[in-house]
Amino acid sequence: MLSYAERFDVMLKEASFYEKKENNTVHCFLCSHHCNIKEGYSGLCGVRKNEKGILYTLNYGELVAEHIDPIEKKPLFHFFPGSSAYSLAASGCNFKCSFCQNWQISQKEEAEKLGTGNLYVTPRDIVKKAQDAGCKSISYTYTEPTVYFEFAYDSAKLAREKGLFNNFVTNGFMSKDSLESIAPYLDAANVDLKSFRDSFYRKTCKAVLKPVLENIRLMKKLGIWIEVTTLIIPSLNDSKEELSDIASFIASVGEEIPWHISRFYPAYKFNSYSATPLKTLEDTYQIGKSKGLRYVYIGNLYTDYGENTYCYSCGELLIKRTGFFVDKNNILSGKCKFCGVKIDGVGM
Repeated sequence: MLSYAERFDVMLKEASFYEKKENNTVHCFLCSHHCNIKEGYSGLCGVRKNEKGILYTLNYGELVAEHIDPIEKKPLFHFFPGSSAYSLAASGCNFKCSFCQNWQISQKEEAEKLGTGNLYVTPRDIVKKAQDAGCKSISYTYTEPTVYFEFAYDSAKLAREKGLFNNFVTNGFMSKDSLESIAPYLDAANVDLKSFRDSFYRKTCKAVLKPVLENIRLMKKLGIWIEVTTLIIPSLNDSKEELSDIASFIASVGEEIPWHISRFYPAYKFNSYSATPLKTLEDTYQIGKSKGLRYVYIGNLYTDYGENTYCYSCGELLIKRTGFFVDKNNILSGKCKFCGVKIDGVGM
């Protein structure tokens, strides 16, 4: 754990991906907001502050959550299935989603109101914790890993040296520069594709759609294993036309990319909305399959088939899951036990 001196040094950690402008203003290009930040102010994320013309990251090594999770919880179903991931988060997010299910830690102002406590750690600490727990990977999750990029980068680099893998659970809004920087140490990412309408992103998330789509394509090009999640919110992003557009886009990037369609439950500022009907999820599952996606999953709701992996060639059951846990695995050396076709993923 951090000593007092180490904690003091962490609190003064200079940020990456910014440039100095006139009048002590700085331009932050960590994510696609490209905030121009005046002296004494923070960016939209609330965790990068301009002090006298120098941009500092305010959450380096300050965790608001840490757990040992099954990798399926991310959800990542084609990345060392059945393994454990040391999962961590620092506070902050570069989105302002009105339906956020982790708003108590992702929205900095809300976390401060609630008095959310911090655990001060170094990259060495978390790598050791992951090793001691027998984890296969470290997952940067719960909030948005982009906004604690410096800590994630240092940890991921050290983890790779120690034989651990790394994954992001992300909104995909990082800049091209930051994504390319961490790519050598980032093995997988689950990207939230929240909608296929820019109007949804602008109104509900205070962001825009285009960079998310571009980063999904770039991740594929960089060799990062991708899985995509869409939380389906009744009346907002649940039209068959929009869901078909999402499925078509994913298939255009790669038909091997798993699509997790997730049930919405009322949360944060969307408490008046209803949970997603089962029929909507089942219809969306069929839409994904009709667009040529090899793997479609239903999340946040138990079904007999929605969490299982089936062979896209012969249709046989490959991985039987109950919740986040693997009950049966019929993949042998990365291939279907029944027909021998290669099953897409990492560590299958």
